[in-house]
Amino acid sequence: MTRTSNEVPGAAWFKSSHSGGNETECVEAAFVSAGTSVRDSTRPHEGRFHVRSAAWTDFVGSLRDGRLS
Repeated sequence: MTRTSNEVPGAAWFKSSHSGGNETECVEAAFVSAGTSVRDSTRPHEGRFHVRSAAWTDFVGSLRDGRLS
């Protein structure tokens, strides 16, 4: 996982369906080459982190299977 503050050119950010649904708990993700970038939508210019495709797939699978809550 890499944390960086620079913007991802051309990224199509979308809000996570697992965000709390209010204005204070919003996570956004964007699929980029070789993985997924994640940021706080209430502070989009304060940084993001990037995970590789396999790690993102494992994470989402864990959420769907109920292994993470």
